Amino acid sequence: MSLPNCPQCQSTYVYEDRDLYICPECSHEWSEGEEEALESTIIIKDANGNPLADGDSVTIVKDLKVKGSSQALKKGTTIKNIRLLEEAVNGHNVDCKVPGFGAMQLKSEFLKKI
Repeated sequence: MSLPNCPQCQSTYVYEDRDLYICPECSHEWSEGEEEALESTIIIKDANGNPLADGDSVTIVKDLKVKGSSQALKKGTTIKNIRLLEEAVNGHNVDCKVPGFGAMQLKSEFLKKI
């Protein structure tokens, strides 16, 4: 039987004590169900460190060049009804429709929650 790596420090020296897994390197304790819950809850934060959620409205905090377009996304542009992506593609973890541009994916570090 193989034991999972520690979800905090990725140590392989995990041992089992009754129904808990324990990491001797960072002293983290968790149960089998908690490990799956920790992996599935990803918190995406905006430029100020505020957590984002599906359906939030955000503004762009700096001018962003758009690949394949001569125009740029201007600072202060308001985007409504964002959708968070669990698996970020090249760091782009927010799916949205930008007024005047259409559907695109953006990095949350360039957005500010309204």
